[in-house]
Amino acid sequence: MERVPERDLFIGGAFVPPVRGGRLPVICPFTEQPIGSIPAATAEDVDAAVEAAAAAVAARQWTTSTGAHRARFLRAIADKVKERKAQLAQLETRDMGKPIAESEWDMDDVAGCFEYYAGLAEQLDGRQGEAVDLGTDDFSCRLRREPLGVVAAITPWNYPLLMVAWKVAPALAAGNCVVAKPSELASLTTLELAAIAAEAGLPAGVLNVVTGLGPDAGAPLAGHPKVAKVAFTGSTATGRRVCAAAAGNLRPASMELGGKSALLVFEDADIEKAVEWACFGVFWTCGQICSSTSRLLVHESIAERFFRQLKKRAECIKIGNPLEPDCRLGAVVSEGQFRKVMGYIEAGRAEGATLLTGGRRPPRLTRGYFIEPTVFINVEPHMCIWREEIFGPVLSAATFSTEEEALRLANSSEFGLGAGVISADPERCRRVSEALECGICWVNCSQPCFVQAPWGGVKHSGFGRELGTFGLENFLSVKQITTYTSEEKWGWFPERSPSPRL
Repeated sequence: MERVPERDLFIGGAFVPPVRGGRLPVICPFTEQPIGSIPAATAEDVDAAVEAAAAAVAARQWTTSTGAHRARFLRAIADKVKERKAQLAQLETRDMGKPIAESEWDMDDVAGCFEYYAGLAEQLDGRQGEAVDLGTDDFSCRLRREPLGVVAAITPWNYPLLMVAWKVAPALAAGNCVVAKPSELASLTTLELAAIAAEAGLPAGVLNVVTGLGPDAGAPLAGHPKVAKVAFTGSTATGRRVCAAAAGNLRPASMELGGKSALLVFEDADIEKAVEWACFGVFWTCGQICSSTSRLLVHESIAERFFRQLKKRAECIKIGNPLEPDCRLGAVVSEGQFRKVMGYIEAGRAEGATLLTGGRRPPRLTRGYFIEPTVFINVEPHMCIWREEIFGPVLSAATFSTEEEALRLANSSEFGLGAGVISADPERCRRVSEALECGICWVNCSQPCFVQAPWGGVKHSGFGRELGTFGLENFLSVKQITTYTSEEKWGWFPERSPSPRL
């Protein structure tokens, strides 16, 4: 297979090799063959990238520019992503294994994200100097929204370029300078974004990209004393370490972490549509989504019919070469992830869950990290496949008899990212959606994501919100400027000291 472009680290507006010169192999998930390499940054490289960003902050060219000025760069980046959509999508698929149709969709979303935050950057100009009613004529108060400084963006491998865009676009729109560290399992498109930003004329140091292993590059970035904010998406376990590193410098952090989302299907649901959403909710991106609705709860009165159709639909999903346009299930990202998911499948069997379909590598695919769409039924709440995030194409299903039982089962999780309810009763949908403990709730669907709406979770799924106006506020500091406007003296202290008491 043709090798991919090999780029160095992007620091201070230029591609530079890592100080120690190390590189990591890029393994294509569906061929298991090396197709290139990425730089292996260490603490010295991270320090250079942060210093370049800090120098750009100190220069004030970017941080004090108008939102309209910054918007022009964001739109230029969006245009270049559109121009290179096919190239970037193929690179994404070869890097992490998702179907090409999904990668192309992702590139549209990347461009849309930069365009959306370009618009919010322009609106930011109109919000500067916003007045606050203090309830008095003696003082006036206005608000100023200012960038934080150097932002660290640490991102995962399941949506490599899109997760970077979710952080970089609003951070730049707010006037910050960024050091991005993508996952070592999928860094190629983030390095291409650096090249696109350079072509768009983004000033040196405003965006920097370092690639490498988490302990060598991610840890020193999260704990760097000159980083003003850490934005992280990844596993809950890694999130704890990243959050602790940021807290050591008393720096704010936003955490978008793991999930084990529940999808509740009630007896009045349209079974055909519900089955379709259940499949999409767990097999999209091969189940490698933190919001994946990987816990399915079906009302007992329709369970037999539902599971029969679910099995049929899952077995119809085309799995294979993700570069083929009609492929709908690609490979998981790496050998390590393949072994992890297969380990959970074996655990499900061992704990007594019923394997409805799947559970193996497709026999005809002897090479590549492919796993059949897998469905377990009769899953009990104590089983690990019900409690733990698998991050693969594995659906765990159970039944319920009442709404109260469904909510209890859905909410009895340490996670709280997404959840869904499927019912023909609008009042039930309202009631259940409000009772589910999550940051994102879908009604009669699963997984739609819009840049205009906030994204984030509760409990062990993290804190803070990305996307929408909330995503921009993540990267702004609000300053109050209060002025004494009265012509009278303040007069709190007398002009003469009173006579001492005898």
